[in-house]
Amino acid sequence: MKKKEFKTESKKILNMMINSIYTNEEIFLRELISNASDALDKLYYQSLTDKNLDVKKEDLKIKVSFDKDKRTITIRDNGIGMTKEELENNLGTIARSGSELFKLENEKKEDIDIIGQFGVGFYSSFMVSDKVTVLSRSISDDKAYLWESEGADGYLISDATMDSNGTEITLYLKEDNDNHKYSEYLDSYNLERIIKKYSDYITYPIVMDKEVDKKIEETTINSMVPLWKKKKTDVKDEDYFNFYKDRYYDYENPLHIIKSSVEGMVSYDALLFIPSHASMDYYTKEYEKGLELYSKGVLITNKCADLLPDYFSFVKGIVDSEDIDLNISRETMQLNHQVKTIARSIETKIKKELLELLNEKREDYEKFFKEFGNQIKYGIYSSYGMNKEMLQDLLLFHSSHDDKLVTLKEYKERLSEDAKKIYYASGESIAKIKNMPQVENMLDKGIEVLFLTDYLDEFTIKSMHKFEELEFCNVLDENENQEEDDELKKTNEENKDLLTLMKDTLNINDVKFSDKLKNHPVSLVTTGEISLEMEKVLKAMPNSENVSANKVLLINKEHPVYNKIMSLYNSKEETELKDYTKVLYNMALLINGLTVENPNELTEMICNIISK
Repeated sequence: MKKKEFKTESKKILNMMINSIYTNEEIFLRELISNASDALDKLYYQSLTDKNLDVKKEDLKIKVSFDKDKRTITIRDNGIGMTKEELENNLGTIARSGSELFKLENEKKEDIDIIGQFGVGFYSSFMVSDKVTVLSRSISDDKAYLWESEGADGYLISDATMDSNGTEITLYLKEDNDNHKYSEYLDSYNLERIIKKYSDYITYPIVMDKEVDKKIEETTINSMVPLWKKKKTDVKDEDYFNFYKDRYYDYENPLHIIKSSVEGMVSYDALLFIPSHASMDYYTKEYEKGLELYSKGVLITNKCADLLPDYFSFVKGIVDSEDIDLNISRETMQLNHQVKTIARSIETKIKKELLELLNEKREDYEKFFKEFGNQIKYGIYSSYGMNKEMLQDLLLFHSSHDDKLVTLKEYKERLSEDAKKIYYASGESIAKIKNMPQVENMLDKGIEVLFLTDYLDEFTIKSMHKFEELEFCNVLDENENQEEDDELKKTNEENKDLLTLMKDTLNINDVKFSDKLKNHPVSLVTTGEISLEMEKVLKAMPNSENVSANKVLLINKEHPVYNKIMSLYNSKEETELKDYTKVLYNMALLINGLTVENPNELTEMICNIISK
């Protein structure tokens, strides 16, 4: 019998599909099982409208078997089957979809749930096989036919016999080589693994013959009903916990579970988890965000990154939708409006659940924020504040109010009606921040101050600019320290030449006398966008190009150092005055948690001063 040629495509195109469209050869089994599920769906649907068909859904199934000696894998279903013409059209024409045609013919009818969209999926068989046969008998025909092919050279269709309707696909596996061990698929455990991985939630039983009590019995491999499709009353929290720990290899229960079922222009079910702790690789380049994406219970991809924004990348879970448009391989989906719509919905849902956790289970939320708060902050900072409306209510900062973590909303609620600022100070620790003279002044006045101890805190606040109508103000900003009474103004003006000499000695933005430092001899403030703490963070980064804040040295007019400076200046001890100025500046650096640039020089100057 002469081989028939494929109607529309050449050997080159078939080879391209086999070698390029699919990146993971084991998905051939997923494709064939999905096609078998389609055939069962079609038969069951037709039986609802054809009284001559006596079909019970519980009798429909898919059977997977293998023969090591013959090197074959067989997938058998008792579905609708195919006529000779359908074999010709569906398998003889690459990328023609029987399922898609069936859906188009019945597009005005309800309850159609066909997985397959592209006939090309069948040809994934040739990734592992050098010969494929398809034995099929249609429910509308007493005759059976055998389709067989060894690749793009063509195919044969011949008369055959089959005891009942359905389709049986047999793959003759390729011989092993250095790059591929096709024999691995001739193993019960490996086939079960692949079925569970990709087709666990196919709604029909997928069975294999297994030894049970020394007898061979037909055993169902797949779960059929996904956990996220079950009624809430049928699922306990322990079921969700076990599912999460088994699925994501965690030793702890998730901190929070998010269940969502959305119907609308795009419908989907989601089962999401917020982990109780960050994984070892979470804050590394190796970490891959993404949710598992299913289409009608069939796994499409393990990590669909497009379903999660980066700032919610800690979320794990599953999305199952019937509305996702797949590309021709069904292995990946295109970033289309359906995916974008689902992603926006999931983003809103996650935020809502986090806010509920914040308001109803504060201790749990603080635990969450300790693990993943930096990701929320980075979401604001990395977008230059564009994401602040989505994320600002989720932020927590240490506060002088009862020494607790607070939200920006809670800070605002404690302000007087005429208040227009949120005050903050940055430093290595809360203890060091509290010891800053400017912070002490604020606290003495009863003003609440946010203590920013994390390296991202101030960058985040700078990116936000405002919280609602309130401006963020650094208590170490010169603008917050320039209020002077007439006497202090007079002192600074009269000593302008002295202060200029000190400023030039240090090569900083300015030097001033202050009456707001309490018992502290000196302090540093800044002017401009870069604060002292931001300078420290930026200098620790590679290629920082020696970024520096515009520093202003404040000297306590009420401290004995003031008299010493005046004495040195009046006695024209300029060299000693310059050394003294440098010592005071380095003291101010240390008070503010910054690094002394030249410790040896500082030590020598201190020794010289002490020895005199």
